[in-house]
Amino acid sequence: MNSAEALNAEQWIRSLNLQKHPEGGWFREAYRSEETVPQLGLPSRFDGDRRFSTAIYFLLKDAEFSALHRIRQDELWHFYAGGPLSIHVLGPDAGYTEIKLGRDIQAGETPMAVVRAGYLFGAALPDPRSYALVGCTVAPGFDFDDFELPGRSRLLEQYPQHRALIEKLTRAS
Repeated sequence: MNSAEALNAEQWIRSLNLQKHPEGGWFREAYRSEETVPQLGLPSRFDGDRRFSTAIYFLLKDAEFSALHRIRQDELWHFYAGGPLSIHVLGPDAGYTEIKLGRDIQAGETPMAVVRAGYLFGAALPDPRSYALVGCTVAPGFDFDDFELPGRSRLLEQYPQHRALIEKLTRAS
């Protein structure tokens, strides 16, 4: 076991200076490009200029979850430490996919994954006694104007066939 594997969630939170995230879990922006793409060079779903790219550290521990949300950009997820993380994705056609982010390729995990722009997604730990430290890279760069955190009742109306997932990855409103 190397020294990174010996760290626990609280040590990662302190070492990386992570803060609580509005969708759940812990995060810190690690990178925001200095250059921008002008709005005219972006698809019409963007309402202003955006940085070329942004990246964050993101950590879930215990029974924490990342609530179902969507953004206007593709988001790359990178696994760093801890146990596996399940990313739950609902596509525009209401199709469901579970991405298992982690190191155990033989168990169906992958160290990097993509969630497509406009897809609804959230994340949780398969083992609520563990933690997962990951990175998320977004291009064009993340802006809170591009972030949507729909409420449970709205999602249940739109995706009634995914009730269990919605109840698991949203907070009662």
